Amino acid sequence: MIGTLTRIPVAHYLNLKERAGYSIKIDDKEIALFRITTGEVYALENRSPHPKGGVLSEGLVSGAYVYCPVYDWKISLADGKVQAPDEGQVRTFQVEIKEDIVFIVL
Repeated sequence: MIGTLTRIPVAHYLNLKERAGYSIKIDDKEIALFRITTGEVYALENRSPHPKGGVLSEGLVSGAYVYCPVYDWKISLADGKVQAPDEGQVRTFQVEIKEDIVFIVL
């Protein structure tokens, strides 16, 4: 069976400040959006992969990484992987930008 992808508009590109996280909710999914200094926008599940959790949209953004605000884990915005020596991964979402509108693809 082939699934259908849905593009959901979630933000205006110019409203996303660089190096800041934004929390949005789509159905039961809480997603963190990040715009980095190169202009790229990334979307991750808004929950730290640490066993005790945490909110990634409140984390510090440096380059293409976000630091968990509670446990200081370094997480790649591109693939959601926690950097060594820590371990874990957070779900990522495909982002598209068209005419200054940011879409999440589900």
